[in-house]
Amino acid sequence: MHSKLSLLRHVNERLAIAAGGLLLLSVCVTLFDLLARPFGMSLGGTDELSGYAMAIATGWGVCYGLTTQAHVRIDLLRARSGQHLQSWFDAAAILSVAVVSLTVAYRAWPVLQKTISTGATANTTLETPLWIPQSLWLAGWVWFAVSAVFLSLGALWFLVTSNHENVDEFVGLRGEE
Repeated sequence: MHSKLSLLRHVNERLAIAAGGLLLLSVCVTLFDLLARPFGMSLGGTDELSGYAMAIATGWGVCYGLTTQAHVRIDLLRARSGQHLQSWFDAAAILSVAVVSLTVAYRAWPVLQKTISTGATANTTLETPLWIPQSLWLAGWVWFAVSAVFLSLGALWFLVTSNHENVDEFVGLRGEE
């Protein structure tokens, strides 16, 4: 189980680097567009492209936060509990993340399906085929759901086997005081 977690963390680290690269590219394109405008050159559509980049990078980037345990959680009760109860709070938290991510991925699919069937494009000068950014965004949510479900199953397994230390390693919080 730990080797699979290491692999998941490694994959999500690479995906986060790619998401960061996409955001950096978006910044460079926007900067070029701003600097070129006084010379009568403009790429046009940089706001649209940066919006797509932001949505795509967010979809994939949250996976990294999840697997590195950098997510934010209201932990007033957890912080004042023993390890046994903390592991139950951690399991409940990751299960709720899994349910939400599965719901979003499930609900986003019909939107993408309709976009593909109608051949929808953005109502901008770029007329971007919307299936492209929507597919990448949905893929990020699906991967987020896969990551959350894997972590949930691991947490539940460790709860059932009364291995509370591993629950903390899988889905606990890092940087606690």
